[in-house]
Amino acid sequence: MRDVYLDNAATTPVAPEVLEAMLPWLREGGHGNPSCQHRVGQAAKKALDGVRRQFVATFGCGSDEVVFTSGGTESNNLAIKGAALAHMDRGKHIVVGAAEHGSVLDAARWLTRFGFEVTEVPVDDGGQVTPKALEAVLRKDTILVSVMHAQNVVGTINRVDELAEVLAGRRIIFHTDAIQSAGKIPSAFPFLGCDLMSIAAHKLYGPKGVGALIVRRGLNLEPLLHGVGQERGRRSGTEDVAGIVGLGAAVKLAHATMAEAGERMVALRDALQLRLADGLTGVKLNGDALDRLPNLLHVSFLGVTGAAIAERCPDLILATGPACHDRSAKLPPALAAMRMDPARASGALRLSLGRHTTLDEIELAAEQIVAAVTALRAEAGASLPASAAAPSDLPRCPRCETRTLRLELTGMVPAVVCADHPRCRYEAPLATPVHAA
Repeated sequence: MRDVYLDNAATTPVAPEVLEAMLPWLREGGHGNPSCQHRVGQAAKKALDGVRRQFVATFGCGSDEVVFTSGGTESNNLAIKGAALAHMDRGKHIVVGAAEHGSVLDAARWLTRFGFEVTEVPVDDGGQVTPKALEAVLRKDTILVSVMHAQNVVGTINRVDELAEVLAGRRIIFHTDAIQSAGKIPSAFPFLGCDLMSIAAHKLYGPKGVGALIVRRGLNLEPLLHGVGQERGRRSGTEDVAGIVGLGAAVKLAHATMAEAGERMVALRDALQLRLADGLTGVKLNGDALDRLPNLLHVSFLGVTGAAIAERCPDLILATGPACHDRSAKLPPALAAMRMDPARASGALRLSLGRHTTLDEIELAAEQIVAAVTALRAEAGASLPASAAAPSDLPRCPRCETRTLRLELTGMVPAVVCADHPRCRYEAPLATPVHAA
């Protein structure tokens, strides 16, 4: 039996189109240093310039606003440390979301060694930072705010454009970590209203070890890496041409397929939740029911642990949380920030779909998870908590919001439809992906 990969939030496989774009730059003749003036070096520079133009087309930024990095962690560190150190004359107060990725939280905490103060703005029970919560923690000496576009554990989307409105006119630099959201939902730089935006290639079918930071034109950053001043002096070091070309190809592919792939993944995600709810009681959705990524389903199976479920499902490549906390008994910081009950958190799985996930894989995954949870609960016997018998959460229709959905397998194309269909007319088809095996 072939594996079913359900950990695309941790990393995605390199798309064939991306690999093909990279190969010429890994072979003889593609080894030029972009800083060199001879034709081999200038060919490499031209390739990087092409990727910058792809960012312009996809994210709406200027080509001179793109800084290539070694990945999401470096992008976040450059944004937080670089902005804070370059503007410390205006104040030393930093605000970060309480459910941010560790590369944001730890970068901000590191700055306290230099006299900065860090306030973690609380998130609601769904993991979202509200404009009201952000407004409440701002001070006259606040110089930097960092709130992620989409939460990497539960998938909740922050309304970054509304948060930007809170900061308008305050001379506060605004950074958003779009590493989990870029390529899955619209992430236009001008629309979001931020000054800095982080992206990582391996989250959108590109190679690991490469990313980008979009920096608003005119914003000064203190570089983390000092040298001869590549990337307009913001990030010294010879650029990874093959990796950056792969990043550009991945961004181009995401831009072309986002609408169709997103619709499919929403339908498959909701179909998976429906199947789990049909087969089990005590299945609880974590994160916002509607403002969430199209491909991420974070659910708790009350009365058992996610690690035990994963162990019983060897054919399913899945995780109990982000890669750094997978199978860990420690409560992930994001779930702690959401004030989640530790028992509920321990029973969680983060099921993240990809562009090539199929309905057959969803059906197989649901079947195996239901069987595993049923067996684990039976083994628990009298020690099983009463909460395990609670009604399971069902996905909500994004059009009428209060109604639930159903899986409709009749007709030419299987689909997830509103239970109030046809009056609602919500319908998401479960079409077979182009590159599915």
